[in-house]
Amino acid sequence: MELSKAYDPKQVEDKIYKLWQESGFFNPDYLPGKRKKSYTIVVPPPNITGVLHMGHALNLTVQDILIRWKRLQGFKTLWLPGTDHAGIATQNVVEKELKKEGLSRFDLGKEKFIERVWQWKEKYGNIILEQFKKMGSSMDWSRTRFTMDEGYTLAVKAAFLHYYEKGLIYRGKRVVNWCPRCQTSLSDLEIEFKEEKGKLWYIRYPIDQKSNIKNQKYVTVATTRPETMLGDMAVAVNPKDERYKNLVGQNVVLPLVNIEIPIIADRLVDLEFGTGAVKVTPAHDLVDADIGFRHKLGIKQVIDERGKITKDAPLPYQGLSVLEAREKIISDLQNLGLLEKVEDYIHQIPKCYRCNTTIELIPSEQWFLKMSAQGGGLAEMAIKAVKSGKIKFYPKNFEKPYLEWLKNVKDWCISRQIWWGHKIPIEGSEDVLDTWFSSALWPFATLGWPSSAKATEGKAQKNDLQNFYPTDVLSTARDILNLWVSRMIFSGMEFMKKIPFSRVYIHPTVLTKEGKRMSKSLGTGIDPILLIDKYGADATRFGIAFQIMGGQDIKFLEDNIMMGKKFCNKVWNASRFVLFQSGQNKIENAKSAFNSKNLTPADKKILKSLEETIKFIDKSFDSFEFGQAAHRVYEFFWHDFCDSYIEISKKEGGKESKNVLAFVLFSSLKILHPFVPFITEEIYQNFPFKDKQKFLMVENWPK
Repeated sequence: MELSKAYDPKQVEDKIYKLWQESGFFNPDYLPGKRKKSYTIVVPPPNITGVLHMGHALNLTVQDILIRWKRLQGFKTLWLPGTDHAGIATQNVVEKELKKEGLSRFDLGKEKFIERVWQWKEKYGNIILEQFKKMGSSMDWSRTRFTMDEGYTLAVKAAFLHYYEKGLIYRGKRVVNWCPRCQTSLSDLEIEFKEEKGKLWYIRYPIDQKSNIKNQKYVTVATTRPETMLGDMAVAVNPKDERYKNLVGQNVVLPLVNIEIPIIADRLVDLEFGTGAVKVTPAHDLVDADIGFRHKLGIKQVIDERGKITKDAPLPYQGLSVLEAREKIISDLQNLGLLEKVEDYIHQIPKCYRCNTTIELIPSEQWFLKMSAQGGGLAEMAIKAVKSGKIKFYPKNFEKPYLEWLKNVKDWCISRQIWWGHKIPIEGSEDVLDTWFSSALWPFATLGWPSSAKATEGKAQKNDLQNFYPTDVLSTARDILNLWVSRMIFSGMEFMKKIPFSRVYIHPTVLTKEGKRMSKSLGTGIDPILLIDKYGADATRFGIAFQIMGGQDIKFLEDNIMMGKKFCNKVWNASRFVLFQSGQNKIENAKSAFNSKNLTPADKKILKSLEETIKFIDKSFDSFEFGQAAHRVYEFFWHDFCDSYIEISKKEGGKESKNVLAFVLFSSLKILHPFVPFITEEIYQNFPFKDKQKFLMVENWPK
């Protein structure tokens, strides 16, 4: 069979992927040869609401490069796929669908609503996995997991009860991030701060007339949220602030509420902010909650779960929205002569990461997981795993933010007030667990923990945990370093007594060519599926890998994908020439493809260049320098092999040149395969060597 004149990825890619799947070789249990060492990657599970974006495309490319490289090296490779139920995101999507029908989840009730979510999941939840296949991802689809399948749910329940019985899970009332739209608590890591132009209001708090302070009628405090003053319990100053030393211990009258509150000194007060004196509202600010706890101030909640002013506030403000209350309070303060001045102020507003609603901080009864960074706590285990060198980060600079977050971590609020998710398994609680609680178990719950037979529902082998845990590499984005990576590490050490992976690769972020974050809503996102349709999956993969050159941001250029297509065409045309030169004469095996005694200087030069390229690629892959490897293989194949050696062989070919051509091309297909698997596999199927394997993807990596 001969290669067609021109390479058409549309004619090849679907056909080849189907052949791969039918072979069963994505499943490590069916790989040919004696493979003793395992190599495992678990894919970061995309949300079932998701579709492929450029971040996915990059991460899939680098993971598939690693898996295909290790498979060629003779490892028992497992790349395990799956999806995350994405509690808040999925509930929001289904609620939007209901809204089109004029319904809300409350109209359906919890049971019927959950049925609708499952229906939605069955219809749309695997779209992104099908898109993974378009990228050429060689995942073991027989082991596909979902964070709410029966076995995984068993793992989540077991993890919760383990922590609870150990005394690490407790219930308490704390100030939490609350989304009035989603009607649920959120962790600090689930909010996004957006810069907005606002105001800084300077408000006069009259000094209590019974105080001994003379010649001073007010203490002026600055605030960006005057509506929360209705719940003030104190005014605080820094103990080092000489301006206010004579005021500490005295009282002021809280404007509009007309009650006395104390002036206290606390180290958390920023001397440089505003006047150096700040209002303390323990119910609606995390720092204020710490201050209030230390000084035993108590709390008064004046904003409720809907973002409305509560009945604990003075009557004129009750029932108003936060913004309505703010306007009325400012107006009333002006009328009383208590608004000293107003300044423009740019500040960071916390937003819900799913619906973009402004977050309110309110007291709420929630479930928490203790996260102590001392005394053998979960955070301390995760710190030691990295400090000891058992887990290494690439690039190394990500160790610092990882460790800093864990050293200062607060107890993890693991409960959410939504309907879709893992229900908290005790005390009749109606809350569900934070989605990240379940995904923290991903590296071992996917492999059958706690009970292989049940948890894998018969799909995977009972000894998967033994064979494939710990996994080898985690490749993920930097924005979930603490949301996910740190939590998987302490979870693995708590439940498996072993680290979940030894190396963490934080892949670059793909930006627009102007250097801005890609945004679907702004129309600046790029759909990888459209690139595949236009250029082919191989060209898309190679163009992406070509741009990974060490930095943490990639300014994406489609020109590189076009270059990838031209490179694929070069590989195809060169292969057609070499295969034509070789004819259809079967050569016994690749190792004896040529007689080394009869080599010309040009033959020796290309063979040496090949050897050096293989060494370079091995080293680059091992250190996650995918761009450097792509550049090197491009230079070798296009310039050393095609422009130089092939041209020389046409004019001055020696006795063994045809065989050397075949051998170098054969080896080139192997080192190209992790980057461009489809075209290399198609060419391989036409190769004349007798001793080749059924598929290139299970060949032997050249040495």
